[in-house]
Amino acid sequence: MATIKSYRDLEVWQKAMTFVEDVYNVVKTFPREEMYGISDQIRRAAVSIPSNIAEGFGRDSNAEFQRFLSIARGSLYEVSTQLEIAHRIGYLPHKAGLYPQIVSIGKMLNTLRRRLADSQQTRSSTNHQPPITN
Repeated sequence: MATIKSYRDLEVWQKAMTFVEDVYNVVKTFPREEMYGISDQIRRAAVSIPSNIAEGFGRDSNAEFQRFLSIARGSLYEVSTQLEIAHRIGYLPHKAGLYPQIVSIGKMLNTLRRRLADSQQTRSSTNHQPPITN
């Protein structure tokens, strides 16, 4: 297994970056009058996903990293909802292949959060002193 030295080494961050590019390409097809409406909101939420992964990685604890991964997951759900709205109002005639990416990134975020929580539990249980008995 490769050592993770930077958030850039995280596959979930890499996939989130590709997702941002794909979202930007899809949003370019929206009507011009939506440039500052839902399209701007979708872009901001998409950018938030890899940004929060990176910020969380740079924090001092697994607990904080988990919190930022939760924020990234919330942004992912936000993008998903906004794309569904765009589809329903006719700006997105097809789902643009973004939904499989959403599912994949969501699973990866959940797995990483779970692994961080497990490693945190393991650390705290090994540091726990057994009760003293007489």
